Amino acid sequence: MFLKKIGIDLGTANTLVYVPKKGIVINEPTVVAISIIDNRILAVGAEAKEMLGRTPDTIVAHRPMKDGVIADYRITEAMLRYFINKTVGNVRFFRPEVMISVPGGITSTERRAVIDAAQAAGAKAAFVIKETVAAAIGAGIDISAASGNMVIDMGGGTTDVAILSLGGIVTQTSVRVAGNKMDQAIADFIKKKYGLAVGDRTAEEIKIRIGSAMPVEKELTMEIRGRDMLQGLPKTVTISTNEVVEAIQEELREIIKAIRSVLQETPPELAADIIDKGMVLTGGTALLKNLDKLIGQSTGVPAYVAEDAILCVVKGTGVALDNLDSYKKSILASK
Repeated sequence: MFLKKIGIDLGTANTLVYVPKKGIVINEPTVVAISIIDNRILAVGAEAKEMLGRTPDTIVAHRPMKDGVIADYRITEAMLRYFINKTVGNVRFFRPEVMISVPGGITSTERRAVIDAAQAAGAKAAFVIKETVAAAIGAGIDISAASGNMVIDMGGGTTDVAILSLGGIVTQTSVRVAGNKMDQAIADFIKKKYGLAVGDRTAEEIKIRIGSAMPVEKELTMEIRGRDMLQGLPKTVTISTNEVVEAIQEELREIIKAIRSVLQETPPELAADIIDKGMVLTGGTALLKNLDKLIGQSTGVPAYVAEDAILCVVKGTGVALDNLDSYKKSILASK
């Protein structure tokens, strides 16, 4: 194998790996299953996610990333090693260069932890790039132009909002409210209203299948199964779209507050550009129905979802790594 370059979107919910000229080679959940008895890693990714909420006492399946940052260093390193080996192959003559996307609000210690974990997992060199910069590159925006672009990257753990111009970030904010918090809010709402305990996976499925950011006239419904909190027996209830809207109101309010705070700090010239172009939404949570409409109505600035919104960040890491010289300024400026 010749020297490879790998772009990694190390997300709270999913990890995607991009190899220039090949495209996306891995898209798996950021979940690791560990055996408590001998502290051994049993499964990573899709296989481990299948175990979430279904493991015996001797196995723990959990997410090593919390709110977009490393919550468990050792497990993250093992997971990165798994993804790098799966991409490059176990037998390799050269160690790959790796570019990893990180949330905008990350501290220097958290950034260092990401670089150390990647190098310990077998990377020759590791670079970090802010998610909003990577998302803009992946969405096909020319970030080097002297014109304002606004990117809102909504993943599993964080929502990153940034205004980009001349290859750098002019103003930004990052809130630790995104898809996972919405899933939690849906599960809490069902527990409170129906006395039914449901797992994270069910809550996520509800959000994807029938969720919406605004009330709708034609509601979708979904039958869900869980455990009755009073009797402790399995029970089935039907939940509708507008109930999901009600459940996630608080989380949506937080996201809009963050978007507004960035707009308020934007220099007038760039604000004019953004009104002309609109805001670009990327990340998995951007796919929530009517979210672009809600953001547009709440801010008075048009918003649209980028093509392949889930893949923008990882594509951007790959492009930036492939053109390191031209993007060096953006990557260094985003440190």
